[in-house]
Formats: sequence, C-alpha cells, structure tokens
Amino acid sequence: MHLRKAHDKRINRTYLSIVHGYRDEKGKPKSKVIKSLGYLDELQKKHPDPITHFTEVAKLMDAERKASNKISVTIDMNEQLTLGNTYCKNYGYLVYSKLYHELEIDRFLDNARRHKNFCFNSEAIMRLLVYSRLLHPGSKREAVLNKEQFFDSFNFTLDDVYNSLDHFNGISEGLQKHLHQKVVEQYNRKTDLVYYDVTNYYFATDTADELRRRGASKENRKTPIVQMGLLMDTHGMPISYKMFPGNTHDSQTLMPTLKELKKRFGVKRLITVADKGLNSGDNIAFATALKDGYIYSKSIRGASEEFKKWVLEQSGYYETTENLKIKSRVLPDAEIWVSVERAGKNTKKKKIKIEQKQIVFYSEKYAKRAKHKRAEAIEKATKMIANPSKYQRSFDYGAAGYVKNIKVDKDTGEILNIGETLLLDTAKIEEEAKYDGYYALVTSEFDDSDAHIVEIYRGLWLIEENFKISKSVLGTRPFYVRELEHINAHFLTCFISLLIARAIEIRLNRKHPIAKIAETLRKITCSRAEQNIWLFHYRDELTDLMNSVFGTDFGQKYLTHEKIKNNFSLSKI
Repeated sequence: MHLRKAHDKRINRTYLSIVHGYRDEKGKPKSKVIKSLGYLDELQKKHPDPITHFTEVAKLMDAERKASNKISVTIDMNEQLTLGNTYCKNYGYLVYSKLYHELEIDRFLDNARRHKNFCFNSEAIMRLLVYSRLLHPGSKREAVLNKEQFFDSFNFTLDDVYNSLDHFNGISEGLQKHLHQKVVEQYNRKTDLVYYDVTNYYFATDTADELRRRGASKENRKTPIVQMGLLMDTHGMPISYKMFPGNTHDSQTLMPTLKELKKRFGVKRLITVADKGLNSGDNIAFATALKDGYIYSKSIRGASEEFKKWVLEQSGYYETTENLKIKSRVLPDAEIWVSVERAGKNTKKKKIKIEQKQIVFYSEKYAKRAKHKRAEAIEKATKMIANPSKYQRSFDYGAAGYVKNIKVDKDTGEILNIGETLLLDTAKIEEEAKYDGYYALVTSEFDDSDAHIVEIYRGLWLIEENFKISKSVLGTRPFYVRELEHINAHFLTCFISLLIARAIEIRLNRKHPIAKIAETLRKITCSRAEQNIWLFHYRDELTDLMNSVFGTDFGQKYLTHEKIKNNFSLSKI
C-alpha cells in the first residue's frame, strides 16, 4: 500500500488516497483505492504535513495487512469483465510443472534449439503440449485455443506448433536418452530387466501409407493403424518406444527395439518379459545368441498334447504364500522354429533345439475370472444363435468363437449364413474350461526360483495398464496429424506425459491411480476474484497428500497472483 497524490490541473488541487498496487494476470500494473482521504488543502487544516502523515499511515496499514494476512477489497457491482480475458485458470498443473522441470526437459529442449533458425520457442510449445495432454487431451489446435487456462505465458501460434513437430521428431531419440538418464538418477532405474509389449493406434482417416497400414487392430477397427512397441522398467515407467507399420506382426517388433535399447542406453545383458504374442522362435534365438534372457508366456490351449497333459497332471505342484500352485521342468532339447535366410529366396523356417525352463502356475482367482469372462461370452453367443440378424453391425468375435457353423464377413462383421442352423460349441467350451486358472511360462533363467519368475511375469500388467492410460487418460488416439515426422512427434509428447504421470503416481506411493490424479489436478482451478486475488474451488484428500509430497499449497481458498507466480517459478528450479 502507498499514498497516491493525484493532481487535478483543472482546479489546481491535489487529492490524496491510500491505494493497493498489484499486477493483473497479464503482468500489467494495477491499483485499487483502499481509502479516500480528501483534498490536500482541506487535510492541511487538520495535519501540518498531510503527505508525511498519511505516507506513514499507508505503511502501517500495509504492515498490518501483511501481519494479519488479510486483505480488504472493495467490489464494484457494476464492473464488467474485460473483453477477451480468461478469468478461470488451472492451478493443479503446478505438480506437472514440478516433474517436468525435475526431469530437466526444459534444459534439454533449450540446448537442442541452439543454432536453429526457427523463431518460435520449442520448449514452451512442448510444455503446452505435455500439460494439455495430461489435463485436457485433444488436438494440437485445441491445446493452442485453450492455452489461456495456464499461468505460463505461451506466446506462439498454431502454425508454430505444427512447425515445431519436425524439430521434435529430430530430437526424439536424444530426448528419450536424456529422460532415461534422469530416471536412473532420480528413481534408481535398472535396465537389466525390462518389460515389452506392442499395441496399435488408429487414425482419423481411411488413407494408408508406408507407416499407416491396415493390420490386426486391437480394437477390431478397419482404419489404418500404426504399431508401437513400448519398453518399460520394473517401476512401470516407460523407457523408450519405437514405431512400426501397422501390418507388422507383434513378434517382429521385439528384436529391432531391443537392439536400439542396448545400443542407445549401453545395456549389457537384459531379461525381456513379454506375453505369448512375442513368444516366437526367432525372438528366443535372438536373446540366446546375445546371451540375454527372456520370460515369455506360453499358450496352453494351443500347445502340444504332451504339454497339456503335463499341465493338468497334479503331481509336482507345490503351493506358494500367494495362494499359487507352481511346478517347473527344464528341457535340454526344447524345440523352436527359427527363420533361415536363403540367398535370392524367401526365408524358411527351421527347427532347432535349445535348453529351456518351462513353468506352469495355477491361481484360483484367475480361474474364477476366466469362468466369469467365458460365461459372458456364452451368453452373447446364445443370443447370437437365437437372433443372428441383430449382430450384423455390432459383432463380437469372442462370442462367435463359441458358435458352430457361423460364417462372418471379416470386413463388415456381417453374419453370412443367416437362416442356417447355428449351434453352441459345447465341446470347445468344455475343453477350454479345463485350463481355467493355468498359466505357462518359458524362460532362460534356470537359476532363478519359479516363484520369483512368476512374480516378475505378473508385473507385465503394468505395461498393459500403460497402454490403457495412454489411450484413455492421455487420449493418444485417434491421430490428427498425417506426416510420419509429425506422428512420431505426437508419440513423443504422449511418451513424456506418460512418464510424468507414472512418476507422480510412484511419488504418491501408488495410493491413487493415474486417472484419479489427473481428475483431481484438473479440478484444481481458480478464478480471479478481485485485484490480484484468486479464489480456489477444490480440495480433497489427494490434494492434501500432494501438499505433503510435493510441497504445494492446494486447498488454500485464496492466493495472490504474486504468490501463484512465485510458486510456478519455484517449480522450475
């Protein structure tokens, strides 16, 4: 607070008032009259030196205000909003800002744009894209349109954003390596054991090209897709990703991804954990040749009769403390099929023998889940048999697997043999039910205990959850960019967002899922009430936990603009 002396030249008089100075949300200086004192010539009748007197009064009022932490405001009920101003902003992204800068993404990007001839701020663009992806996932256009919701200043255009994507594509590998090093330092990441899986993403177009190809979509979509292989550490944090054309089989993505991992990150020996889609002879031979390890799941229902018999034979099983039954065997001459290159000809498959450990475990919990899932499918199959015409547009391939004689158009999902006799395949149902709750693994790790290998494998659910988070919470798909470089840049922003989301979840001791964390941070908003005072709208038990972990001040009803800006400045140190 200070004394304002406003001289009116028309009447040659000076008016005194005590005002509170502040800066608005755009940093422009503003002031609000706290107390009107009167004209100087009138005040001189009461005070020998009004200016000195009321200067001291203003200082005392300001000291009292600071000591009591209270502010008096005068509200003009006729005041209108300033045209074009955003009076509601998100404050929850303060946590995202803290993690973004702890990982020193800003420093990497600032260094990467040195000596570049573009004029836009690529680091600020990345920041906006990441914060928007974590809070309100959408297109690049939506991110730019909604940039005023942040306290950060984002002075660039949508064209700048699209132009920056080529730059992000060029630095993608370097940034992934930088992030890996930071995670090693801050979260004690180990890369001797990694999880790997593949998923695919669809596009908002029917046009295919060298990357966007029609393939086996996880969501049974007919539009072009792109395959993405993701490597994850034991904490559930992503290590790196690699894109493949949409028609690439899952098993063909592993070797190129692991080669890059070992080369880029200097990994000597690693153990890869993956599901049965990656369990191919070529991948096993690849790991064996490099003296790496593997833990893959193995299909039981599609295995040999000898293997099925071994699984169901109850001798050899022992119970663990986690209510599992486990048994294993080491085969010195397990057979796998590998690809063999032929000069001038296509590759062919050759059977070779390797030493391999096989493990099977049974879980009553998994058995109940399998029975429940099959019961739902059988119910749908029964309805399909009773009225097949209802399933011409919306088709369930899982349920159709239990229907005998059914013929389906793979492109449209239309049942082609309506009118013919459809029957429930009870023999298939009975055969599948035999193996409910049983899971089989194959591994190169002979010296490790069965229980520990099963424990390692069960961590694979985290990578599946990463895909779900990516597609739902972060809204990775559908894609609205077309060029290969822009698609990779989009993946990069999603990868960074996923890494930050996982890091926050870990710092909160996994007490809350990422979706809940995002929901809470999205709700932590504030509105400019008066002068430089912001009114906040949300608090829950998670905001209190964040305060203790990240040193935030969520839950305060009022904060000054200066305090908010200072908090964001501290998050960037």
